[in-house]
Amino acid sequence: MKLPDFLASIKNEILSHFVTEKIMYKIEGKCNKCGKCCNYMYSFDTYTEKEFKFMQFLFPAYKRFYIKGKDDMGNLIFACKYVTPEGLCSVYDKRLKMCKNYPAKYITYDADLHEGCGYHIVKKTFDDYMKESDKVS
Repeated sequence: MKLPDFLASIKNEILSHFVTEKIMYKIEGKCNKCGKCCNYMYSFDTYTEKEFKFMQFLFPAYKRFYIKGKDDMGNLIFACKYVTPEGLCSVYDKRLKMCKNYPAKYITYDADLHEGCGYHIVKKTFDDYMKESDKVS
């Protein structure tokens, strides 16, 4: 092994200890205004109808959501009351911050977007981190 290759290997080994353990997923694209994201939502912390009612009590703005059903795994599916049949928000100027920020530019969990959504998820791999560190060096 040549000395520059050896030094690069040592550098990469050291840098690998500073990479966060979470994989970062980047979201790119643009909204197709289909309304699917507003008609098929999940909540990470709401598992029962009783918990959902309690969340609506604590956060009155959540009264705009209703339980649409459950998925195959028994998770609650939520929808917004203000989405028109055309997939648009009927109270666009008064939408919640979470709606304004959807989708987040980066997420730290593997997710799926609705079929036909104009956004797509780009997984940032360990090699991507290494390429970025090489650009900095």
